[in-house]
Amino acid sequence: MQTDNFGGSKQEIMQRLTDAHRELKARVHELESHISLTTDEQVELMRLKKLKLHAKDQLYTLKRR
Repeated sequence: MQTDNFGGSKQEIMQRLTDAHRELKARVHELESHISLTTDEQVELMRLKKLKLHAKDQLYTLKRR
């Protein structure tokens, strides 16, 4: 998830990143609410957490510009 993949103004990019972060957060929360996870779910959870952090980092970078 790079900002290069998001066309549009800074505000539009930030909105898309915010939406993506919100969706990732919801899925992470859903997986973390399970009593146990399959191996595939564990891998997905790790991947989603990294994507979520990356989106947050990009938002922070854009806000500083």
